[in-house]
Amino acid sequence: MFDEGLMKTANTLVAYCREGKEAQGLNELYAPEAVSVEAADMGGTGAETKGLDGIKGKHEWWFGAHEVHGGNVEGPFFHGGDRFGVIFEMDVTNKESGQRMQMKELGVYTVKDGKIVREEFYYSV
Repeated sequence: MFDEGLMKTANTLVAYCREGKEAQGLNELYAPEAVSVEAADMGGTGAETKGLDGIKGKHEWWFGAHEVHGGNVEGPFFHGGDRFGVIFEMDVTNKESGQRMQMKELGVYTVKDGKIVREEFYYSV
């Protein structure tokens, strides 16, 4: 029903996220020209990040600014021949403010030639 390459990329990303191996997922599954789009500006760098190095920097900022207590990854959910979604739930504390929060977001990923070329994040409020 869905492209095998898409399903492999999606399932591998979800497995890495569940195992805390996000960096390995970035190195193996993302295209060098990938684009990441947040629903809002995170960390003062704008909502859109272009290029794998920029996305890696965004991850470094996130894990440097937050203590992660736990979370859940649900999915993947497939759409057409080139997209999938993942629901992320996180329990984190902002290191600067000390504020602990529970977050939930939807990540929608676009895949081309087995590599993630775009990710978009949608937040619940």
